[in-house]
Amino acid sequence: MNTMNYKGYEAIFEFDADAGCFHGELVGLRDVVTFEGRSVEELQAALADSVDDYLDFCASRGEAPERPFSGRFVVRTEPDLHRAAAVAAKRDGVSLNKWVAKALQQALG
Repeated sequence: MNTMNYKGYEAIFEFDADAGCFHGELVGLRDVVTFEGRSVEELQAALADSVDDYLDFCASRGEAPERPFSGRFVVRTEPDLHRAAAVAAKRDGVSLNKWVAKALQQALG
């Protein structure tokens, strides 16, 4: 999957050879927002139109649009792994949150 961004919203897209076009959707939202285009330029314009339409739709309903990824999430793990991570964070002189964030950054390259 390939990615694109517009106004802080991230989208994934792929090429559908049977249909002869690209199609994609925003990620990280409960709402479903899709777009498509036959060229990269059309795809970029369709993404912008879809995000702008989504924001307009939310405004017309008096609702706040979902924002992608707040930076907060809950991780559930085994108690022994939790303990080991907390000890490692303490040993490194950082909070558990900072230690986990660094581990995620390293894992993602």
